[in-house]
Amino acid sequence: MSHHHAAASVQPVRQYRAERDPRAWVALALATVLGALLAPAAVLFGGLSVMATDSCGPDNCSQALTDALTLVLTTLFYGGILASGAWLASWLLPWTRRRRVPRVWLAGLSLLPWLIVLAVLFNLPEG
Repeated sequence: MSHHHAAASVQPVRQYRAERDPRAWVALALATVLGALLAPAAVLFGGLSVMATDSCGPDNCSQALTDALTLVLTTLFYGGILASGAWLASWLLPWTRRRRVPRVWLAGLSLLPWLIVLAVLFNLPEG
């Protein structure tokens, strides 16, 4: 028996997982559109959030407010880098059925920093 014959017969499960995923673009397109809407809103409101300290001054604001604003600005910076990397990785993964789950997870995680920033900003404590 030849080794080439055994290598040529691919198991059906492996063959299915190696096929191109016809719906690979759905999660990526959705993450791209939502990211294009959420990211500018998060950056805009995050940039304006420092005005929440105008009434109490930077030295007399509550610790909860300053912690929330620190979280917002930190998430905008580091989360923006991580979100961009996750978004790019989700597009660059091979469009095979085998990579469907990591591709969807990365696309979803690319939205997480923007959602965290907006959630914190819409629930800021009083100064």
